[in-house]
Amino acid sequence: MKTGAGRYDVCVIGAGVCGANIARRLSAYELDVVLVDKAADVSFGVSKANSGIVHGGFHHNKKYLKARLELQGAMMFERLRQELDFPFRRCGIVVAALHEDEMRAIEQLYMQGVDNGVIGIEMCSRERMLELEPKLNPDVLGGLWVPGGGIVEPYRFVFSLVESARKNGVELLTGFAVNAAMRAGDEWTVRAADGRSLRARYVVNAAGLYADEVSRTFAAEDFTIKPRKGEYYLLDRMTKARPDRVVFPVPTSVSKGMLVIPTVEGTVLIGPTAEAADDKADLGTTRDQLERILSSARTMIPAVSETDVITSFAGLRPTLDEDFYIAMSEKAPAFVQVAGVQSPGLTASPAIGEYVKDLLKKAGLKLREKVEYDPFVGIFR
Repeated sequence: MKTGAGRYDVCVIGAGVCGANIARRLSAYELDVVLVDKAADVSFGVSKANSGIVHGGFHHNKKYLKARLELQGAMMFERLRQELDFPFRRCGIVVAALHEDEMRAIEQLYMQGVDNGVIGIEMCSRERMLELEPKLNPDVLGGLWVPGGGIVEPYRFVFSLVESARKNGVELLTGFAVNAAMRAGDEWTVRAADGRSLRARYVVNAAGLYADEVSRTFAAEDFTIKPRKGEYYLLDRMTKARPDRVVFPVPTSVSKGMLVIPTVEGTVLIGPTAEAADDKADLGTTRDQLERILSSARTMIPAVSETDVITSFAGLRPTLDEDFYIAMSEKAPAFVQVAGVQSPGLTASPAIGEYVKDLLKKAGLKLREKVEYDPFVGIFR
């Protein structure tokens, strides 16, 4: 096992869902790979607090990289679950329309989904919607049914990815807050705030909310990650409001809306909000937002009750532009940018692993398959 002063082929910065998928994908090749994170453990950043949804591939036009990676990533979850044994269920998604103008939006989402190649997408009547999800508001006019959508436990997904990567030779360094980098010859020297350092021929910036700061550390592109805060509330397992499907409202131009989500653990998640934040560490929740979330959730599932709320939490999404920014840097050599990965980042993350692997190959990284690679782990069996 190497130490923090080691030399590697690839250093992946950020042990969230993107960095974990990238590191695991690279672990299938004869490479020395290190995964570093400034936190005390993996999945402590953006990945620990999100909706836990495998999206359906209809929210974004296929001209966007995030739409293409979402569709590809969503199809990879069955195989990943078989290999990594994390909680996942393809329960499907319904999008509920309660007004005539929302039905026009549903038609546009349907056409976009068909154009994207979404399998099984269906425009539904009121009767069909209530058949699919009996707990819906009986005033629903119709909606959309997307059987490919699902639910996953995000932090256990990340843990299992990292466990698999480590099993196949990736080194994990936590508490490694990157604060300096220098390029000499064909390799980077990467330094942490605690004095540790490592050398790597290629570096992948998957630092989530802090990808902008890491980019500047490497004298790469200058951009600004703006956090968008989402508050959630968790309902007790005994709630009468638990739907069988993930329930979406008709989305707005800013957000996919506040959802009602049956989690894989048997609870119900409602939210999130989508508010611009100034502080990348602001994870507080407020009474005002609880009232907003409850009101929105009850509009779709009238049985939602405040008495069922058992806890609240907030997550921050790393917003940048309208699309993901995943590319080789044009300013820093052998440096890959994986930035602005907000929704549907969890869904897209397995495909992001493939995409980054291909970028590195095109940039000159030699990939030779590892004969002894073992994709299976059993840590949750």
